[in-house]
Amino acid sequence: MDGFGTPFASFLDSDEKLLWSGQPKQGLRLQAGDFVMIPFSLMWGGFAIFWEATALGFVKMNPHEKPAPIFMALWGIPFVLAGLQMMVGRFFYDAALRKRTWYGVTDKRLIISKALFGKSVTSFDYANLQNLNLIERGDHSGDIQFALPMSPEYMTQTRRNRRVTIPGFYLVPDARNVYSRILAAQSQAKK
Repeated sequence: MDGFGTPFASFLDSDEKLLWSGQPKQGLRLQAGDFVMIPFSLMWGGFAIFWEATALGFVKMNPHEKPAPIFMALWGIPFVLAGLQMMVGRFFYDAALRKRTWYGVTDKRLIISKALFGKSVTSFDYANLQNLNLIERGDHSGDIQFALPMSPEYMTQTRRNRRVTIPGFYLVPDARNVYSRILAAQSQAKK
């Protein structure tokens, strides 16, 4: 493969060879964190929709009750939108992002390209990778995580309890085959 026809063509060095490229599994998917997020999003969204319906006068606790002031209706709109995003929007966002994500293995580095609202390309030289972790699923798809040296920025984000995503190829079909290709390319690059 020479890289042409993939999003990596313009990012490869003249002497660099693309050994493999692919995308994460496509479509709407449930992930492990969704088992906590779904009940929370239903409670949040349900309450926000109830609030808005009550403020607009669609739901009345007392038949003689007047609709709430317009401020109360306006106040609930951002909460309803956030609830809808948590309940359904995040699944569509995740699917759209994966549709525009490409992974590449070259003879020199690993490349991740994402192009949802703008294009970002991140590469990882084999010399900087300390460890590769394969997490395989029953359908032979999986995640290949790249263990990198701990940077001061990473340590600061971890101490502040920010969510830090480990870089890697996620939801890769036939992950073990891709993992083997990466190990072979890394071994060849070290020679």
